[in-house]
Amino acid sequence: MFEQHPQPPNSRWISVIFLQGEHAEEVLGMINRSGPTVASQFLREWDHGEETTEAALTNGYVYDHIPAGTTDRTIEDAASPYALTYSTQFRYVSLLRRYPVAPDWEPAPAPATTPAIRTRHGADIWAPTRDRATNMAGHTVAL
Repeated sequence: MFEQHPQPPNSRWISVIFLQGEHAEEVLGMINRSGPTVASQFLREWDHGEETTEAALTNGYVYDHIPAGTTDRTIEDAASPYALTYSTQFRYVSLLRRYPVAPDWEPAPAPATTPAIRTRHGADIWAPTRDRATNMAGHTVAL
């Protein structure tokens, strides 16, 4: 009945470091011996501030929520900007950092479903009307 608009997040999560397999063994052992807090502090050495943020933004390692699967353990301390996720079953460890979102952040507008180029007379030049019938949808066109 009412259309709900998502509220923009106050912050997002960026990936600081992700280790898996043999690369994660040392940190998983550290978690087992000394606890996740010690492992989280150890992994913070790979956070290089703005450089880490730029790399995450450039490579798309930015999340609205902490990414975690059903077998993951997630440790988040409200007093810290960091969250640690790990899975002993799948042998990986991930450290994420909270990234504040600018107050003027807005989701990108939805793309137009059909791009159109208009001529001077307002005609759509992509395809003649007779070729846009629904029975033609999904057919391959060779250019």
